[in-house]
Amino acid sequence: MSFTATPKMGQGTKLLIEMGPLVCFFAANWKAGIFWGTGIFMVATVVALTASWVLTRKLAMVPLVSAIFVAIFGALTLWLHSDLFIKVKVTLINALFGAVLLGGVAFGRSYLKLVMGEAVKLTEAAWRTLSIRWGLFFLFLAGLNEVVWRNFTTDQWVNFKVFGLLPLTLVFAIANAPFMTRHMIEDEKA
Repeated sequence: MSFTATPKMGQGTKLLIEMGPLVCFFAANWKAGIFWGTGIFMVATVVALTASWVLTRKLAMVPLVSAIFVAIFGALTLWLHSDLFIKVKVTLINALFGAVLLGGVAFGRSYLKLVMGEAVKLTEAAWRTLSIRWGLFFLFLAGLNEVVWRNFTTDQWVNFKVFGLLPLTLVFAIANAPFMTRHMIEDEKA
């Protein structure tokens, strides 16, 4: 029997680390505008990644990739003083996640399993189906973001980003929970 030395973080702490930058972005945008919001978002993202590292001694791939996108597109937003870049970041990151998941399925790989496989044990067919569902969902979010930022004000887009994308993602995840439950496999007992 072996024990891992990797510390775990509580659900409340994990939620704070994951949601903190988004809440900071919304609050700073509301008080001072998109450019302050973007700067605060960048700093809060670095703080969240640092906290995650300190608490768990590892960085999850999705938050790390998201942080890189925030850094690049946030810097472009501030440097060029154009909110276009922070808006397009949402489209590009969702398109990237969708393309990676669907591309993985096309080549017989489940990258979703690599991300979630430690927490959830599913059959290979279920991982494939789930990867397709999430891949298509991310592409849908990318398209939806394009429609919103092109047709609404920046403040309306920020509200959509915080109060639209997140609830849509949570509803989609919850909608997939029964499928995951039906296809779970038991851990092998030693």
